[in-house]
This record gives sequence, structure tokens and C-alpha cells, in this order.
Amino acid sequence: MSQLELTGVGREVRLPDGGVLPILTGVDLAVDAGEHVAVVGRSGSGKSTLLNVLGLLDSPTSGAYLLDGQDTARLRGRRRARLRGECFGFVFQQFNLLPRRTAVENVAAPLLYARGRAFLTRRRTAAEMLDRVGLGARLDTIPEKLSGGEQQRVAIARALVRRPRVVLADEPTGALDVETGRAVMALLAEATAEQGAALITITHDPAIAALADRQLRLAAGRLTAGVPA
Repeated sequence: MSQLELTGVGREVRLPDGGVLPILTGVDLAVDAGEHVAVVGRSGSGKSTLLNVLGLLDSPTSGAYLLDGQDTARLRGRRRARLRGECFGFVFQQFNLLPRRTAVENVAAPLLYARGRAFLTRRRTAAEMLDRVGLGARLDTIPEKLSGGEQQRVAIARALVRRPRVVLADEPTGALDVETGRAVMALLAEATAEQGAALITITHDPAIAALADRQLRLAAGRLTAGVPA
């Protein structure tokens, strides 16, 4: 059974004039645990909408989305939010770090919603994750004192700290130079593989997509195999 599976998924929005704008159309996607899949598409192709659907931020308007065999259409309110926090880690182009918090405080932030031992040991767990991404000596450094690559590594550590089953990376190298971007992607792929998590990278860059196990193309809301040359 796949970690997640979309079957015929569509997403549309209603316009002020009463019309309907399709964003995703008939999307089929199955991703296994530990697999790295890249989705390439230009601006306006529906990449962000696809990521929002996958991350339980939006719901499909048609089709089915199964997560670990569970129909996500049946999820509501707090249950949906709890599953999102437990199952998914998010990495964005803009690092979205808390500017006045140290690296270890940023990484520990998702654990503030944990319970029991996970909550009580959150700083130690965050420190261990930062050490894992090569920032063990930067625990008490605030974001503005870190390079772009270091900030993205903090963001990766934050995404992984709750050991999610799926990591969604939205243009994770867009704010980085080419060399740093490749290093960050290698780290992200290695870290998710070690945890057995599926990694889905949304990107406009075919070179970044080529680092994945499988490459898909999203154009005009339709998902197909392969990427443009």
C-alpha cells in the first residue's frame, strides 16, 4: 500500500461572477514510504494547490485522497489538524523561521504541541536534529546570524523533528545559490530516507527534480510523467 494516493483528484475555485476556475484536473499520484518524487511546473500550473491538498491544507473538490489507506475526505476539524501535524513536515522556499528565536528554539517549536516525554525533552530532541544536519555548534544562533543555507537546514530540522511520514518541500532551493541548493537537497533526501519518510519536492527547476527517484510534470493542472527537457 502506498503512503499516499490521489485518484482523479480535482480542485476548483468559484469566481465572484459565479464561474468556476479549475486548478487541478484528474490528478493521479501514488507515493511509497521512503520514495523521493519531484513535481515540476511553471508558475500558475497548480503546484502550490497540489501541495496544499497533499498536506491537508485544502480538500479536493473531486476524486479521492488516501493517506495510509485512510480516506481524508472523512477527516474534520481537530482530527484533520492533528493528522496534519503528525504526518507531515513542511519545507518552504522562504524559510519561515521565527526571527527572535534561536535555531534550537525554532526547531523545537513543533514539539510545543507534543505530549508527555516528547514535550519535556523537546530542546534535547531539537538539538540532536540540528546536530544531524550539521548545525550542532549553532544551537543558540538567531536566524539573521545564519547564512541562507544554514537557515534552510534549520527549516529542514524543524520539518523532521516530529519524524513525519511525508515531507513536502515547496521550492526549497529557490532562495539559494545553485551549489548551496544542491547541498541542501542532498541533505533533505538523505535525512528523509533515513527516517523512511516519503519526500515530495515541488520545483520549477528540472535540475533539482533530476535528484529525485521519480520526476513528474504539472501543467495546466494535469500531472504527467517526466519533465520538460
